[in-house]
Amino acid sequence: MTGRHSGVAARIKEVAPEMRWTHCSIHREALAVKKMPDGLKSVLDSAVKSVNFIKARPMQSRLFQVLCDEMGSEHVQLLLHTEVRWLPRGKVLSRLFELHREVQVFLQDKNFPLSDVFDDTLWLSQLAYLSDIFSRLNDLNLELQGLSINVFDVQDKINTMVKKLELFEFKVKAGDVSAFPALESFLSENELTLDEGVRDNMVAQLVSLRQQFRQYFPVMTEDNSWMRSPFSMEASGLPNNLTVAEQESLIELSCDETLKPAFRKQSLVDFWIKQHREYPALSDKAVRFLLPFATTYLCEKGFSCLAVIKTKYRSRLNAEPDLRLKLTSVAPDIKGLCSRRQAQPSH
Repeated sequence: MTGRHSGVAARIKEVAPEMRWTHCSIHREALAVKKMPDGLKSVLDSAVKSVNFIKARPMQSRLFQVLCDEMGSEHVQLLLHTEVRWLPRGKVLSRLFELHREVQVFLQDKNFPLSDVFDDTLWLSQLAYLSDIFSRLNDLNLELQGLSINVFDVQDKINTMVKKLELFEFKVKAGDVSAFPALESFLSENELTLDEGVRDNMVAQLVSLRQQFRQYFPVMTEDNSWMRSPFSMEASGLPNNLTVAEQESLIELSCDETLKPAFRKQSLVDFWIKQHREYPALSDKAVRFLLPFATTYLCEKGFSCLAVIKTKYRSRLNAEPDLRLKLTSVAPDIKGLCSRRQAQPSH
């Protein structure tokens, strides 16, 4: 994709020299959360093996469903873990922890080697923590998805998560696990206190997550705050990366009271595009910064829709018209379309 000579980016740059490429923010977030301490990695591996033992075999999965029905469980199926999808880890671990008693009974009946870990309160407390922290990371992943996410949105959400991780670190060091509801409930129900080794693993992962987020999402060094707050700029605080002419234009724009209602109602990109006629230099600079896609969400959405439309039973279907209709934000006027067609009455 990014090869200097024959990659996609290089070939596009031949015909569009001003093109810029960026690493998808959702992919970077997925990479940042992969690293974890060996103790928690061992718990995660054991959990995935237990889930796969049940879910990878249809007979085992059906027998487990019967067991859950008999035990009156709210859910009767585990979720299969896959590295390809964005959100599986948190959901898989949450469901496994919710059904850990049912899984223990089932694995003991099958003489599965890992069945004993579901008797270990230290292992279960770490599983509860992993389900909590990955659920929070799933929430972050969902917040990064959307049609109008820009660089500022990504940076704000990442900064929020980094500060929350720092807060969680301070709380865990003090023995407070109220930020992790599954872990807090497990310890309370079993009248347990947080083990020192488990606490050290939790702190180590929280520190590692903060470092990884900062590595994959470095703080922006260039001052572009004027793009999102053009009406709050003072003459003494104008960014140095603008020319004098651009600074003068920014002062003129910041004093134009008629533009404030439009700024509040429109997205940043739409607002700056519409200022091209009156403030072309500022508009060009803002649009070049805001317009690049922050994520591959639109591509992933297109792939998902295509997978649903063009199945193995419709392999020869020309999916282009249906895909365009599925992905468009324009709502079709079904009644108007039908009114122009004559109905075929039965003979």
